[in-house]
Amino acid sequence: MGHAVVAVTVFALVLALVLWQPRGLGVGWPPAVGAVLVVVLGVVPLSRVEDVVRLVGDATLAFVGIVLNSLVLDHVGFFDWAALHLLLRARGDGCRLFLGALGLGSLVAALFSNDGAALIFTPILYEQARALGWPRSARFALVMAGGFVADFTSTPLVTSNLVNIIAADDFRLGFDRYALHLVPVDVVTAAVTTAVLYAVFRRALPVRFDNPGRDPASAVRDPALFRWVWPVLALMVVGFVASEPLRIPVSLVVSAATVVLLYQARRSPVLSVRRVVREAPWHIVAFSIGLYVVVFGLRDAGLLATLTRIVATAARGPAGAGVLTVGGLTGGLAAGLNNLPAILMTVLAIHGAGLGASAARLLAYAAVVGADVGPKLTPVGSLATLLWLHVLERRGMRVGWGEYTRVAVVVTVPVLATALATVWAWSRLVG
Repeated sequence: MGHAVVAVTVFALVLALVLWQPRGLGVGWPPAVGAVLVVVLGVVPLSRVEDVVRLVGDATLAFVGIVLNSLVLDHVGFFDWAALHLLLRARGDGCRLFLGALGLGSLVAALFSNDGAALIFTPILYEQARALGWPRSARFALVMAGGFVADFTSTPLVTSNLVNIIAADDFRLGFDRYALHLVPVDVVTAAVTTAVLYAVFRRALPVRFDNPGRDPASAVRDPALFRWVWPVLALMVVGFVASEPLRIPVSLVVSAATVVLLYQARRSPVLSVRRVVREAPWHIVAFSIGLYVVVFGLRDAGLLATLTRIVATAARGPAGAGVLTVGGLTGGLAAGLNNLPAILMTVLAIHGAGLGASAARLLAYAAVVGADVGPKLTPVGSLATLLWLHVLERRGMRVGWGEYTRVAVVVTVPVLATALATVWAWSRLVG
């Protein structure tokens, strides 16, 4: 019982410090210190730390590499270039711009992760809307929709979200198998997300706006490096596809692309490679590994038994009920506790339920969807959302938690339910 109390206390303190961040405390420090505490106090054996590094290391390094790639593209003007193309194709129509932004945001989330879409692309959309003279209500609609679509549509590829990589590594879901099961789910999710967001925000959008007519090419700050982006991205996608049959870690593919981009950028006049590397989210390494050690403490203290029983009971019932239960439970945990501990605890619970391989994989897909969509119910559901709100506030758009939650409940519940129903329906077709 002593270990249980210690495990819960440390977990609660770590989570509180991550969300509160007193005096600008980095998000990596509380989980790292928490991990040391549960090991020193005997809650988690030291041998478990090696298991955690093996489980989470690939996912974390892959995620850092993706964000590094996104930072290089941001410096070179790639996202500005894409936003200007979006403005041109909208032809002065506010609704067309809104819908195009959602579609482009979905693509950015798939290729550059939810953080790339929420923290880089969405603020660019905000700046474009402000430059066009849109009122606060219209700018709010655009950035809120961009933030939601960034997370809701971050399910299609293993690399689209940190939680995807963790679940895929843990259940040995190769890039191809994962994409086969979740790309169709993401397509449906994107369509439903677009419909719901448009219904919520359409009255706030301007009917017409004056297009400044800026040439997208003017946004490219380094044409030579910009030309390298395309072959590197193409080869990275090829590497992802080949990673499953060749049994290559996803992090190795991402790292190779990152090395090529940084090497080509070493003489760029618009960025400093040293600064880009310094800006990378290295704190995520300590955050994910440390938090997983703390969550292991909950399991080893016997506090995941209830969650495991729920998963086991759901798995014995109809497949559809199991998918909805596990996905909904993961989404709820993510909204209240943050999505990373939610996926970690659900993954451990699925393993502990003693299921067959196919049943476990199906529930893993449901857990991924729950951990990608469910966190948007609250501002604390994911680290990306907290950082996104902070970035917007720095740019002059303050979104209150009450204002956020009123939109989140209306949008998240139908999207999550539809996405989980699609996971179950598609699994019946592909097995």
